[in-house]
Amino acid sequence: MILAIGIASLVLIVTSTVLYTAFRLRDDTVAMVEAASPVDAAVSYIKRDLACAVTTTNGTGKLLSGGFRVGDNLTSQGVNGGVSIEMFTATGTLSQNTPWGDIQRVTYELRLPANATAVGRDLYRTISRNLLTISTPDITDQLMLSGVARLKFSCYDGATWDDTWDTTSPMATFTNLPNAVRVDITMAGRSDLGPIEIVVPIDCVSRTNQTSISSSTGGNTGTGTGTSTGTGTGTGTPQGTTTGTRR
Repeated sequence: MILAIGIASLVLIVTSTVLYTAFRLRDDTVAMVEAASPVDAAVSYIKRDLACAVTTTNGTGKLLSGGFRVGDNLTSQGVNGGVSIEMFTATGTLSQNTPWGDIQRVTYELRLPANATAVGRDLYRTISRNLLTISTPDITDQLMLSGVARLKFSCYDGATWDDTWDTTSPMATFTNLPNAVRVDITMAGRSDLGPIEIVVPIDCVSRTNQTSISSSTGGNTGTGTGTSTGTGTGTGTPQGTTTGTRR
């Protein structure tokens, strides 16, 4: 009887230990997945917005294809505080209830959290759908991620990475979209999650006009049993415009 009670107690102890370990692993896994989900969602939004960036205006007044700007504390109309990037991208959702097209102005910026005790800052995505408004545009704020310590955008011009990019001025150094954009996100107070870095390639087209002219003239004369003479002259002028795409 005593031996049976001892065996039963040992089995209960082992079972309790296994169940406790399993529940602990489950809770840790759920917490890790829930913590990673906002990061994955924010990265997906950023990648999609950058990949669908529309052609810049090069300083002109075309409202539906505005500029592409990257830098620190940029000023964007209707947005309180500085932004890290401002772009026009074709990621707007079309519906029967809204009259706007798919092109929208999107900015990303870090803001102080509403909770004063929270670590880091909040990453916001702001959207302006009505690009033809003559007054202050309506802004929609989307909280993408909390607890962000650092957000940085860098643009690749084909040779080097630049921390600033501005196509809104007619005298701007960069007048086209960059070849690629690198995004660096550092989380605050998250030792389990290292720095996040993504590189998004952007299609950009550079156009060159080249005209080439070539001419050839030839003649031949032959004499056989009879006499025959043939003369031919041909002139060709090929002209064309070539367009090169750099990715």
